[in-house]
Amino acid sequence: MQALLRLSRIIDTFTEWVGRFAYILVPVVVGVGVWNVANRYVGRAIGRTLGSNLYIEAQWYIFSLIFLLGAAYALKHNEHVRVDVFYSNFPPKRKALVNLLGTLFFLLPFCGLLIYFGLPYVEQSWRIREGSPDPGGLPRYVIKTFLIVSPVLLIIQGISEAIKYFAAYCGILDPSQVEEEHETRL
Repeated sequence: MQALLRLSRIIDTFTEWVGRFAYILVPVVVGVGVWNVANRYVGRAIGRTLGSNLYIEAQWYIFSLIFLLGAAYALKHNEHVRVDVFYSNFPPKRKALVNLLGTLFFLLPFCGLLIYFGLPYVEQSWRIREGSPDPGGLPRYVIKTFLIVSPVLLIIQGISEAIKYFAAYCGILDPSQVEEEHETRL
């Protein structure tokens, strides 16, 4: 079990780095958004078009990356939406069991389905080197790749979480340690 807990720590470290990268993209997307707005208003004032589809698409690509890369990071820090009418009153060991079962029977299969149904869509996009339908836009096949990368990252982090929940349920790991790890942030 100690080897699995070491693997869990390695996965957590990897997810933390991916989350930090997504975090760095936040000011970038804000900057691109400000640039787009400034170009639109300055362009109107001088009677010229200063913006381009490249900047508009870059803004939503970066926002998409933040969301898609940040999903596993949010899982690691227990930040996903949870309806906890009963869960909040459970003892820590039962919470670990509920989280373990939720990870094994909901998260992992759902991510597997996302990959299964998304892969042909992404492969087709790469095969034709899908581009933007708008003039001057960005290639679409690159961003569509993250429709597969995101669930893969969630599966990897889900494995880490399952290891920790199993260890907590079996008494190998104190359930409060799992909660403390979830609260450690950037």
